[in-house]
Amino acid sequence: MIKTPQKILPGRYQVVPRTLTILIHEGRVLLQRGAADKKLWAGLYNGLGGHVERGEDILSAAKRELFEESGLVCSNLKLRGMVSIDVEEQQGILMFVFSGNDIQGKMNASEEGQLEWVELTQVKTLPVVEDIPILLDLLSTNQSLFFGRYTYDSTGKLLTQFQSQA
Repeated sequence: MIKTPQKILPGRYQVVPRTLTILIHEGRVLLQRGAADKKLWAGLYNGLGGHVERGEDILSAAKRELFEESGLVCSNLKLRGMVSIDVEEQQGILMFVFSGNDIQGKMNASEEGQLEWVELTQVKTLPVVEDIPILLDLLSTNQSLFFGRYTYDSTGKLLTQFQSQA
């Protein structure tokens, strides 16, 4: 195998790629309530997704995570946005946000949490991961590819910035 001349330089900002899929169908969104033993977002509603594995492209990772966590396939899954999330001084997450509504399969249980179709009008009344209402608003009002950045203030409050592709 020929090694690439590209290098990851010490001290450079590095990101872990992740996917987040939000399926919306007939006024409802598929959310997963995190299992009580999850390290992150236990008991909170979130979209479906996870890490991109070595050798996967982003779309394949989103499809794999969707199927693993739900048993569902979405034939019109589309990249809708990308969000850079600062985690540490030199490390972050690059989240690829997908959405779709052409859904096939039988919903399965998952170790990740309980799946539930939720009326879009009810999402803000549920214990959700803090960016889910923001992302749902973007998905419903913006058809362009969006780009976002999440940072946190000294109290841990989420700060968001978004722009759309013209």
